Amino acid sequence: MDIFIILLILVVVLIIPSVKVVPQAKVYVIERVGSYYTTWKNGLHFKLPFLDRVSNVVTLKEIVKDFAPQPVITKDNVTMQIDTVVYYQITDAKLYTYGVEHPISAIENLTATTLRNLIGELELDQTLTSRDIINSKMRSILDEATDPWGIKVNRVEVKNIIPPRDIQEAMEKQMRAERERREKILQAEGEKKSSILIAEGEKESAILRAEANKESQIRIAEGEAEAMLKLKQAEAEGIRLLKDAKADTSVLTLKSFEALSNVANGQATKIIIPSELQNIAALGTTVSEMFKEPKGK
Repeated sequence: MDIFIILLILVVVLIIPSVKVVPQAKVYVIERVGSYYTTWKNGLHFKLPFLDRVSNVVTLKEIVKDFAPQPVITKDNVTMQIDTVVYYQITDAKLYTYGVEHPISAIENLTATTLRNLIGELELDQTLTSRDIINSKMRSILDEATDPWGIKVNRVEVKNIIPPRDIQEAMEKQMRAERERREKILQAEGEKKSSILIAEGEKESAILRAEANKESQIRIAEGEAEAMLKLKQAEAEGIRLLKDAKADTSVLTLKSFEALSNVANGQATKIIIPSELQNIAALGTTVSEMFKEPKGK
C-alpha cells in the first residue's frame, strides 16, 4: 500500500507536469539538457522530466507595437518629434529565441535609427508630404534587418509628425493666407462671371429691342405702302369708271375742283397749281358764266 501511494505521488509530481498542450497560434521552444531540442506546435506533447524544459513560448499572431515619439532632425536643421507603429510577425521561433536579446527593444532602437537616417535626407516640407515614401523605405530596411531574428516586418506607419511650435504657427499662418487667397480668387471669379452674365443680358436685350423696333418700322412702312397702293388703285378705278361712263369735260372739271378742295383742306400753307389745272379752272369759269341768267331779265 505504501508503494502504491509512492508511485501515485511520483505520477502526480513527475508525469502530469510533463504533459503539455500547445494552443493554436503558439509554439513552444524546447531545450534538452540546456541545448535547443525542438519546437512544439499546437497539440499534445510530452517532455522528459528533469531533461526537457520549455525555453520560450512564442505567439505566431501579428503584433502591433506603437513606439514613443523620437526626436529627429531634418536636412534643413528642423527638430521634430515622430512616432511610428510597426506591424510584425514571428516566423521562426528558434531564431526569435536565440537570435537577439530583447527583440522588441532591438526593433524599437532599429526603428529610431532608421527613421533618423531617412528624415536626415529630407527637408521639412518633404517630410510632411512624403509619408508613403518614408513608410515604404522603413518597412524594407526593417524587414531585411530583422530576418536573422526570425521576424518579418509587414508594414511601418508614421503615426504623427510634430514640428516645433514656431513652425506650427508659421504653417497655420500660411494655411490661413492660402485659404484667404483662394477665397478672394473665388469671389473675383464670381464677380467676373456675374458681370459677364449681366453684360450678355444687356446685349441680348438691346438686340431684341433693336429687332423689335426694326420689325415695328417694317410693319408701319408696309402698312403705309399698302394704304397708298389701295388709294392709288381706288383713284385709278374711279378714273376708269368715269372714262367708261364717257364723262364730258365739265364732269372732269368738277372732279378736279373736288381734288383741289381736298388739297386745300390739308395742312400745307402753300398750294402750287400747275398750268394745266389753271386752264381747266378758266374753262370751268367760262362754263359757269354761260349758265348764268342775264341780269336784265
